[in-house]
Amino acid sequence: MKARRGNDIEYAWLGKVGTTVKEGIIGSLKGINEIEAEIVSLVRNTVSNSLRAGHDVAGESLTITKDVLKGAIIATEEIGTGLTLSTKSVAKGIVMGVSDIGGDIVTVASQTVRSAVKGASEVGANVALVARRAVDGVIEATKEVGGNVAEAAKAAVGGAVEAAGGIGSTAVETVKDMLVGVVEGVREISGAVFPTSHRAA
Repeated sequence: MKARRGNDIEYAWLGKVGTTVKEGIIGSLKGINEIEAEIVSLVRNTVSNSLRAGHDVAGESLTITKDVLKGAIIATEEIGTGLTLSTKSVAKGIVMGVSDIGGDIVTVASQTVRSAVKGASEVGANVALVARRAVDGVIEATKEVGGNVAEAAKAAVGGAVEAAGGIGSTAVETVKDMLVGVVEGVREISGAVFPTSHRAA
């Protein structure tokens, strides 16, 4: 049972302890959203400014993408947590930064996810989860900048599977299983990347 009071919803059955937890979680989630937005902004500005300073956008974007992801991985290692949380924001920032200077979003989508998966493997993180977060970041960024979401998603998923192939067959399977949901409803991506046995029912 809930009653509306102004802009708030008051849950009659929720006691003091429940209310404290609810408010704490809401505050924490708001904090996470603010941190993620800051990471996106930091990475986007760093990438676009670095690429503007260079002449070979295509070549520089690969180097910068690897460098940015290495920096993010080292940062999360130093604080002991956060790689899976920060990966989405970092990937999103990279794609938006490349888009800002007119770079190829589809190419950088593949590069970003490939580097994220490889980096996750090197530090012993959950490769499939990092792949999923990176792909989500790429797709979100592509939508926001008005790019070709289907092509970017296809490239991102392909990059994840390719990078997982360099780790081992188990990594390939777990990455594919994690990413099946991403391509659901986009038939051309699913058909190009996953064999029938890996498509969601």
